[in-house]
Amino acid sequence: MSKLSIALAQINPTVGDIAGNARRVLAAREKAHGADLVILPELCLSGYPPEDLVLKDSFLRQIAEAVHDLAAATRDGGPALLVGAPWKEGGSRYNAALLLEEGRIASVILKHHLPNYGVFDEARVFVPGPLPAVTPFRGHRLGIMVCEDMWYADVALHLKEQGAEMLIVPNGSPYESDKQGIRAAQATARVAETGLPVLYVNQVGGQDELVFDGSSFILNEQGRRVCQLAGWAEDVTITEWTQDGTRLSPAPGPVAAPLEPLADIYQAMVLGLRDYVRKNRFPGVLLGLSGGIDSAISAAVAADALGADKVHCVMMPSPYTSRDSLEDAAEVARLLGIRLDEINIGPAMGAFAQMLEPLFEGTNAGIAEENIQARSRGLTLMALSNKFGSMVLTTGNKSEMSVGYATLYGDMCGGYSVLKDVYKTTVFALSRWRNAHKPADALGPDGPVMPERVITKPPTAELRHNQTDQDSLPPYDLLDAILERMIEREMGPAEIVAQGFDEATVKQVFRLLDRAEYKRRQAPPGVKITSRAYGRDRRYPIVNGYTDTAR
Repeated sequence: MSKLSIALAQINPTVGDIAGNARRVLAAREKAHGADLVILPELCLSGYPPEDLVLKDSFLRQIAEAVHDLAAATRDGGPALLVGAPWKEGGSRYNAALLLEEGRIASVILKHHLPNYGVFDEARVFVPGPLPAVTPFRGHRLGIMVCEDMWYADVALHLKEQGAEMLIVPNGSPYESDKQGIRAAQATARVAETGLPVLYVNQVGGQDELVFDGSSFILNEQGRRVCQLAGWAEDVTITEWTQDGTRLSPAPGPVAAPLEPLADIYQAMVLGLRDYVRKNRFPGVLLGLSGGIDSAISAAVAADALGADKVHCVMMPSPYTSRDSLEDAAEVARLLGIRLDEINIGPAMGAFAQMLEPLFEGTNAGIAEENIQARSRGLTLMALSNKFGSMVLTTGNKSEMSVGYATLYGDMCGGYSVLKDVYKTTVFALSRWRNAHKPADALGPDGPVMPERVITKPPTAELRHNQTDQDSLPPYDLLDAILERMIEREMGPAEIVAQGFDEATVKQVFRLLDRAEYKRRQAPPGVKITSRAYGRDRRYPIVNGYTDTAR
C-alpha cells in the first residue's frame, strides 16, 4: 500500500524580505526531515500581500533567483517543497505555487480565481491562471488549489475529474472574527463535492493592518477534522497519508483545541502589534496612559506583545484630570511592570492660550480649547518618540473612530493602533478577559493588568470638568449595536429603525459616521478584527454628496 508523508509548514514571512523568507522555508524543511513533501503558505517567498512590489521587475527577478536556489537545495534527497511566490511567465504576473523537487522546478500551479473584494485586490497586480492540472508527485496525483481557488467549486471538481487523489490548499488568509468557521465551511463543501480530503496550510504573523492566525488543518474524505494546528504560532507538523483506492487518506494527527472568541481577538492584537514593531525595527512603543480603559488595555497588549521593558507610558495630566485617573494610571503601570512618567500639560495649555488670546478674544471656550489639550499630549508623545525612537501607540477604539470622537493630531497621533477595529463594548469584554487570563505566549505579567475601577467607571476624555463620553454619545451598548449594523452589515437608517431602534438616535449616529470619514482617512493603521475594518475593507469617499433618502 503506497504511503506519503506531508508536512504542514505554518510560517511567518515578512513582506519583501526574500532572503529571510527563503531561510524560513529551509528551516521548515529541516524540521520536516523525513517527510516527502513540505507544504508552505501562499506567496510565502515574497510575503503576503506583496501589493505593488509585484510590479517591480527587479523584485520578481530576485524571487526567481530565490526559487532556483531553493530548488537546488532539494538535490540532497530530502523533502520536496511546495512554495508560494509571485511568478512571471510570458510577460504576465501570476500568483503561483511551485513544486521544487530533485534540484528543479517540477511544476508551476497558477492561481485561477483572484480575490478582488474587502482587503484583497489581487486583480490589480496578477493575471488569473487557467484551471490547474493535477500535479504528479512520486506516483501520486495532487490537486493544488491556491487560496481563493478553494472558495469555488469549479477548481476542485476540475481536479477531481483529472484524477486528483487529494486537495492541497496553500493560503494567505487573514484573521477576522469567525474566519476559521468560514474557511472550514468552504473546505467541507469541497470535500462533499469531490469525496477528496483537504489539506489547508495558512501563514501566521502580522503585516500592516492584517494579521494571519495560521490555524492550518486537514479534513478527511468524510469531512472530519483529523489535524488542526494551533493558531498564532509557527509550526511544522508531519502527517501520514495512505493510498485508499483512488484517493490519499490522512491518518489522525494532532488536533489543537480552539480558542474562545475573546482569546482569539486578544491574540490577534498581540501578534499584529508584535510583528509591526519588530518587522519595522522599532525599539519599543510609547503611549499616553490616561487612567482610562482604552489606554490600559492597549498598554497590556503592548506588554504582552513586546515585554514590559519595551513599553514606556506617560501620564499627561491637565487641570481636568481627576485623582482617580492619576491613581488608576499608576496602578496599571505597577501591575504591568512598565515605566510610567508624568508630564503636566498645564504649561502647554497656558502657552497656547496666551498665543491665541488676540484671535480668540470675545469667544467662549469650547471644542478648540479642549482639542488643544489632546494636541499638547500628541506633541509631547511625538517629541519623546523623535528623541528616543519608540513608536507612539494610539489608543482610540472603533466606536470612537466611527463617530469622530477623537482629535486629529491629538489622541489620533501615532504610528499604530491595536484598538482601531475593536468596538468599545468589546474593549470592556477584553479587559475583563485579560484580567482573568494570560495567553500562553504573552510576555506580560500573570494576574490582573488593570484595577476593576478602570473597567467600571464611566468613560471620559477629561477635557472639561465632569465630562463623560455619554454627554456626546449614546450609551456604548446602544451605539455599538447601531454601528455594527451600519458598518458590518451596510444597513441603512430605515432598516435599523425597523429593528426597533430609536429613529433620532439612528439618524444622529448615521450623520456622525458620514462626517468622520476625513478623520478616519488620517488615522494610523491598526489590526483588522471585524469583517469591515476601516482602511482596506470599508472605503468611502470623503467628498460625498449622497444622502440616504430612506432616512
